[in-house]
Order: sequence, then C-alpha cells, then structure tokens
Amino acid sequence: MAHLLEVKNLETRFFTEEGTVHAVNGISYTLDEGESLGIVGESGSGKSVGVLSVMRLIPSPPGRITGGEVIFRDRDLVKLSEADMRRVRGSEIAMDFQDPMTSLNPVLTIGLQMTEAMELHLGMTQEQARARAAELLALVGLPNAADRLGDYPHQFSGGQRQRVGIAMALSCNPSILIADEPTTALDVTIQAQIIELVKKLKEKLGMAVIWITHDLGVIAGLVEKVAVMYAGFVVEMAPVKYLYRDTSHPYTLGLLESLPKIDAVTKQRLIPIEGLPPDLLKEPNSCPFAPRCRYAVERCWQENPPLKLVSAHHYSACWRWEAARQDAQQKTKTGAAV
Repeated sequence: MAHLLEVKNLETRFFTEEGTVHAVNGISYTLDEGESLGIVGESGSGKSVGVLSVMRLIPSPPGRITGGEVIFRDRDLVKLSEADMRRVRGSEIAMDFQDPMTSLNPVLTIGLQMTEAMELHLGMTQEQARARAAELLALVGLPNAADRLGDYPHQFSGGQRQRVGIAMALSCNPSILIADEPTTALDVTIQAQIIELVKKLKEKLGMAVIWITHDLGVIAGLVEKVAVMYAGFVVEMAPVKYLYRDTSHPYTLGLLESLPKIDAVTKQRLIPIEGLPPDLLKEPNSCPFAPRCRYAVERCWQENPPLKLVSAHHYSACWRWEAARQDAQQKTKTGAAV
C-alpha cells in the first residue's frame, strides 16, 4: 500500500552573504492516511523549514530545495509547476501557522479570508462559502460563529485566532493538516484546549496530521509516531510509545531529561543540554550533536552516523544508541526521567 506522503532525502539550503546555511540535510519520513506524526526539535533544528519545503513555501532567494523528493498521491511536489502546487496548497495539504496574528491579514475580515480559498478551490459562491465558514468556526468551538465573520483578527484573543487558523486550514477538506507549533504563544490552559481540538478534528474528519513542536511533553498523547530533528537531520524516529520507553539517541534523551516530571517519586533536578546548537554554515561531516554529547567517542567526530533501524520500527542516527537506550531504560525503572 502506497503512503499518502513520502519525503525522501529532502535537502534545503539558504544561500546568504555569510555562506550556505545547511537547513535541512536529507530528511526522510512517511505519512499514511489518517496517521499523525510529530516532528520535534529545538529552534533552528529544521522542523519548520522541512515542512515549508514540503509545501514549497521556502522564500527564494535565498532559499532553495537542492535535493530529494516529496511524493504525494504519486506526484513529486518538488517538480510540480507553481500553478499546480497552488492547487495542492490549502485544498489537499493545509498548514496552520505558528503565529496567527502574523498569518492572518489584519485589515481583512475573518469571513473574507476564510471564503477566498473555498471560492477558489471548491468553486463555491460567496453565500455558500460564508455558510461553510460559519460551520467551520462553530466546529472549532467559536461561539456566535456566523456573527464573527465580519470581525477583524485583532478582535479575537490569541486562542480564538488559533482556532480561526485551524478553521481556515480545514476549509477545503485537506488530506493532511500541518500544524506548525500552534500552541507556542498560548498559555497552558489554552494549549490543552487546542491540542484536544486537533485530536477531535482528526478523529472526526479522518485527516492525517503533522504536528511540529519543540516540546516532547506536548505530543505524548497526540501523535502515533515521532521524528526528532537536530541540525537539519532526523536523528531518531519511532512510534511514540517506543520513543519514550526505548529512547535511542542522546539528543532525545536530553530533551526528555529537561522536561519537569509532576509524577516523580523524589525531587529531580532538571538536566539541561549543555553547549550551543551547531553552526549550520558549516558542512556537517561529523555527528552534529557530538560537541554536546556525553556519550561521544572518537568515531563521532570522524563520521556522521546514518539514520538506521536499531529495533522494530525504531530508527536512530547514533553510533552509541545502545548506551543511550540503556540509560533511558534505567531511568525509567527508577522514575528519574522519561
């Protein structure tokens, strides 16, 4: 059975005055109908650039997709014309952006911004599109939905704007929803509401979801599998339960150790990841995490490990993945981490 989306060795570069930024370095993953994937990593790891590359939304210049394929319904999106790609965006693959205040046009009403895509992609009349927009706003939990179509973005709270963004993304019944850190600027209570909303919509509409975040705690109950990114590489990928239980990359272990644990038996000091993120202007020849890794050996400085299968459905790009997994499992037993 063919995958709904298959990303193969995708590479994206930014050509700047300072040099070439190696933003995405040959990432690969798949997504099936109705499946949910979490992409996790710190700022600058390539999460957002990776999905913007899938959507062909990289600003050019200075950015350019320099290699790889993005196969969606037997078409390589990288090779599509811009006109064909516009038909895919919004109608078949939709994106809910990180900051709804900047992704929504401040001088246009919400109704106008929502109906435009439906008139363009679905051939609806203005009246049909407004009725559908009201339905969608109600679906995402906005009260008095029909009355809010004439309001402007500044008349909505942060959480409401995020709901509007989700409603806009769903307007043309996409097969895939990409949510790019949609809860980052929201308080914890609203975060939980948005996460629960996306889960309910996924189940109700049967769409596939790619959820991008820097927080492994957010996606624990939200997605089925996780890809962890560092320095433009996917360094670990596994079904979510295996990623937490059998953590097999030092960077993933570091992310988990830096999360506060509300159920810890004893008080535990959070363990930060020491050092700084890598300089993406440099060609990655060794393991990019080696300068910050407590497991690093000589080989890590000489050769960048490939992402390979280390156990059933579990991939890691680490020469010492067994040591990292052993420590993770030991800490799980003692309740100290993960």
